[in-house]
Amino acid sequence: MLLLNTEFASVGKRVLIRNGARIECIRTPDCADPCLTIGDHTNIEQNVHIICRSRMTIGKRVTITGGCVIVDVNHEYEDVGDPRKIGNRVELVDRPVEIGDDCFIGMHSIILPGVKLGKYCIVGAASVVTRDAPDYSVVAGSPARVVKRYDSGVRKWVEAGTGSLTR
Repeated sequence: MLLLNTEFASVGKRVLIRNGARIECIRTPDCADPCLTIGDHTNIEQNVHIICRSRMTIGKRVTITGGCVIVDVNHEYEDVGDPRKIGNRVELVDRPVEIGDDCFIGMHSIILPGVKLGKYCIVGAASVVTRDAPDYSVVAGSPARVVKRYDSGVRKWVEAGTGSLTR
C-alpha cells in the first residue's frame, strides 16, 4: 500500500483500504494544496489507484472494487519539445471529482477528472467515466453512459433508453 502526502487527506471512520491500494495527494508549487476526503464506512479494494491534485470527495458507504483508477488530474502532452517525461508534466487545471454517498464502482473502472457521480450510482465493470451521472443511475461502457435509473415510483431499476450523461 502506498499513501503519499496523507496530511492532505481526511479519512472517515471505519474506512477499509486493502493491500495494494495507492492513494496519492500530489502537491504542485503553483497550485493550492490538494484536498482528498473519504467518507465513513467506505471500502477501497486491492490495486485501486487514487490521484488527487486538486479536490476529490468520496462519499460515505462507497465501495471501490479492485483495479479501479480515480484521478482529478491529467498529464500535459501538448509540447513535444518539452524535455520532461510526460509523467512529470501535471496539468494545473482544477477539475475536482465527487463520488456521492452509497456508490459502487465496478472492477477496473476509471473515473476521469471533473466527474461528479450522484448518490447511489453504480459504475459497471471496466467502464471509463468521462461525464457526470445523476443520483440513482447505473453507468457502463467506454465512454460510460447512463444505462439504468432507479424509479422510486415502481421501486425498480429501469432502462434509461438512449439516455446520456448530464454534461
